[in-house]
Amino acid sequence: MRIDLHVHSTASDGTVPPGALMAEARAAGLDIVALTDHDTTSGWDAATAALPAGLTLVPGAEISCWWDGGTSSGQWDDHGASVWKAGRPDAAGTGGRSDVAGEGVRSDADREGMELHLLAYLFDPEHAELAGVMAGLVDDRAHRGERMVDLIRADGVDITWEQVLGYAAGGSVGRPHLARALVELGVVGSVDEAFGAEYLGARWKLPKAAVDVFEAVDLVRAAGGVPVFAHPRASKRGRVVPDSMIVQLAAHGLFGLEAEHTDHTDAERDELLALAHDLGLFVTGSSDYHGANKTVRLGARTTSMAVYERIVAESHGTPPRVSGPARG
Repeated sequence: MRIDLHVHSTASDGTVPPGALMAEARAAGLDIVALTDHDTTSGWDAATAALPAGLTLVPGAEISCWWDGGTSSGQWDDHGASVWKAGRPDAAGTGGRSDVAGEGVRSDADREGMELHLLAYLFDPEHAELAGVMAGLVDDRAHRGERMVDLIRADGVDITWEQVLGYAAGGSVGRPHLARALVELGVVGSVDEAFGAEYLGARWKLPKAAVDVFEAVDLVRAAGGVPVFAHPRASKRGRVVPDSMIVQLAAHGLFGLEAEHTDHTDAERDELLALAHDLGLFVTGSSDYHGANKTVRLGARTTSMAVYERIVAESHGTPPRVSGPARG
């Protein structure tokens, strides 16, 4: 059995619609696949309706989280979760760099801690608190995207919000959609180049809303789901958390670590395998497939059947979605 527990569709920053993604997954030889779009469950129904014979869907999400290094607890939102709120354009609509972000916002440069991602599997999408927090994160992504467009336009690039929305195709807006617009305009030669420091990697980057990671674990568990720390040692993405923080997360209810990930070096993977063993955490593997936005292929990393079965056993939010038997 080949199991990939981390893929993205056009419901967030992937380039393949949920239904077509299920067909791609089966064609790639997968037996089980988790749809884990950023902060949204909006692709679940389309993926379920399009399940090909022989493929099981694990409904999930990748939740935007923040770890403050133990210095503070963020800004409390209307749903009772500690959320760092991304800035809104100022009254004059002039935007501004991340160091003049809206009230209540800490920029990437001055807030302590770092961004994290938490994979959540088989949770109840109707759980009021978790659903409310995720909806707030998606809403903030849109406001952030509009403000980033303002920054880019202020530098003389004729990008429009309508272009970005076209690439988002109704899904949650993210930097990859801005990157594709920049490629279309000839500002950069590739999506990878667009994420360089002189573009979306720093100059035009704004902080995004994120939920405190410990509270995210609580919410996922309360919704009957199973939380796994996504690519926790991917130093190529930036700073990584210390082992002591993962120890705290394990004590707080974390299920596992996504150790098998293409952004991990062999040494980073081995560190995570040892840490998971010491803490009694389970190890997952995934491709983090995004379609054309990344070169990694479906099933590039996989999860064992034993770990998948444990995830299902620990969940009580929503079941896996199963197609009919494969036809020979």
